[in-house]
Amino acid sequence: MEEAQGVKPKKKAFCSICNQRKPALKRPKTLDQICRECFYAVFEDEIHRVIVDNQLFKPGERVAIGASGGKDSTVLAYVLSELNRRHNYGLDLFLLSVDEGITGYRDDSLETVKRNEIQYGLPLKVVSYKDLYGWTMDEIVKLIGLKNNCTFCGVFRRQALDRGAALLKVDKLATGHNADDIAETVLLNILRGDIARLSRCTSITTGEDGPIPRCKPFKYTYEKEIVMYAYFKRLDYFSTECIYSPNAYRGFAREFIKDLERMRPRAILDIIRSGENFRISTSTKMPEQGTCERCGYISSQKWCKACVLLEGLNRGLPKLGINRSRGLNSDHTKDVKRSNGTKNIESKQCGTLDF
Repeated sequence: MEEAQGVKPKKKAFCSICNQRKPALKRPKTLDQICRECFYAVFEDEIHRVIVDNQLFKPGERVAIGASGGKDSTVLAYVLSELNRRHNYGLDLFLLSVDEGITGYRDDSLETVKRNEIQYGLPLKVVSYKDLYGWTMDEIVKLIGLKNNCTFCGVFRRQALDRGAALLKVDKLATGHNADDIAETVLLNILRGDIARLSRCTSITTGEDGPIPRCKPFKYTYEKEIVMYAYFKRLDYFSTECIYSPNAYRGFAREFIKDLERMRPRAILDIIRSGENFRISTSTKMPEQGTCERCGYISSQKWCKACVLLEGLNRGLPKLGINRSRGLNSDHTKDVKRSNGTKNIESKQCGTLDF
């Protein structure tokens, strides 16, 4: 009837890759209409190519996956397990979780990680702030309030992951940082004028001069695609936001990135490429990497940031550690001179591992 009236029938839409199946989604990175099977294939193949092209792993290495129970780390654990078997990477994989001590959030997400341990057959190691630092985040927030609490958590968490990785005796630590995270970090470092971090925040492998290198297999993977992959694969992950993070400064950069992505999907990759192409002037003075005099962790100051923050907490003056660590390090030097070099025996060192 339509043909008789001169109206052409609509062509059936097919997947733009295989041209055989109906599309199930519009891919956020390219806006291509593709089917589930092709989405799985291109998603996994892109991550495999990133791993191979950047030589992230070597056969026989022990690799810890930073596991929070969220979408990024859950998909990373699943995909790395699959690629390790499929392409014979020859890796020994482990799950490594940090218990920050956040009631109603981390205790629930750790239950998800424990299920992932069984589902993927990966050994799990959990380290806690309470054991390493003598404080939980609940206790810290009760003392300092909801402002600047992310500073404490971020610093403590980074060091806790390294300490957990050292306990597992792994060669590398893989984290679920995605393209959105890295683009946000580029913007944040520009806004803060943090040249030192800006020069390394887009590196796919960091910490090669530290105790354990870290790598980001999801460096070019969009957050939306990770969510889609987890949804279509029906992966078991924890989706609740941290109860202490709504006012985090990073949230404003995240919203800006989302606005850019809506207008131009490639904006995320463009920001990352811009960060990769930044050239730091040779006359710019960069901090010299050393080790913390107190705990042995990598630091550009006499005390690492974790020890500085911990000293403020233990002295009942938590705000002392919020500003640039140089000030408190200077104060500490003066205190040491006045006390003939003796340390404050009431202060708990940040961790018991010797780096």
